[in-house]
Amino acid sequence: MTDHPDIPAAKIGVLLINLGTPDAPEVRAVRRYLAEFLSDPRVIEIHPLAWKPILHGIVLRRRPKWSAEAYNQIWTNEGSPLRAIAHRQAVALRQRLPRVSVHYAMRYGNPGIAAAVDNMAREGCTRILAAPLYPQYCAATTATANDAVFAALAAMRWQPALRTLPPYYDDPLYIEALATNLRLQLANLDFQPERLLLSFHGMPVRTLKLGDPYHCHCQKTARLLAEALGREVDVAFQSKFGRAKWLEPATEATLGAYPKDGVKRVAIAAPGFSADCIETLEELGIRGRKTFLNSSGEQFALLDCLNDSAEGMDMITKLISRELAGWLYEE
Repeated sequence: MTDHPDIPAAKIGVLLINLGTPDAPEVRAVRRYLAEFLSDPRVIEIHPLAWKPILHGIVLRRRPKWSAEAYNQIWTNEGSPLRAIAHRQAVALRQRLPRVSVHYAMRYGNPGIAAAVDNMAREGCTRILAAPLYPQYCAATTATANDAVFAALAAMRWQPALRTLPPYYDDPLYIEALATNLRLQLANLDFQPERLLLSFHGMPVRTLKLGDPYHCHCQKTARLLAEALGREVDVAFQSKFGRAKWLEPATEATLGAYPKDGVKRVAIAAPGFSADCIETLEELGIRGRKTFLNSSGEQFALLDCLNDSAEGMDMITKLISRELAGWLYEE
């Protein structure tokens, strides 16, 4: 047919997915972001009829101002640290896998998953690997990211083939990358930490009882990392939200108790985060540091996430290449 629509050459696509960020460190932008994030039933497992009045009547009236102030403390010339790092990760992966169309998206905020999937399909991606960069599986992170990808495909007439990146909490590639990266950072400190604290994002205890493997994944990551580093580590959970009982021990309480137990020098890492963000830079690096020092601690170091480091990108490249087996092959 002479009027047949143009069809681009078939491509393989990879979509790197992270949690999200507001567009600006301003109350209005933060409120819009939080409204999307806290309206996700995977995140807040309370019946909407009970949760909506609380969300709109209390949370979205109070929390955006506080969160905007927190974002202001970490915002950079490139904008949101998380978005800037995600962009650099995508650029680095394109350089390492030149035959693959690499995009990145946020589950909440911009660039969104639906728009990214649509753009990938328009440029000819007939096969897409969705890669939520959450090492430990959790319904509130991995599952909701996949949900959004599935929803985007459900709206399409011509759907690409789809694969999803499994959790990699105990993958030797991940453990080796973490161990190598943390060794380098610890060696560059101007003091010897008496404790290495691994802080994972917290979850309500009920998620464990409902069958979410997240807590077990975090504990196994910590055990394997300790073995790889050849040193003991402590484990804690951060970012509690709401009144429900959350996984313990809490990071803040742990940092506050260290000096009372004679621990004056601490390094803290957040291996569950693939990129530094408000939870690492502000919650740990600013508030966590303040809690420790105000409790008579003496030296505190926040270690970087893998971000777009050589170790981190080697790991991502190998994980992605493995999941593309059968799609991406040697020519």
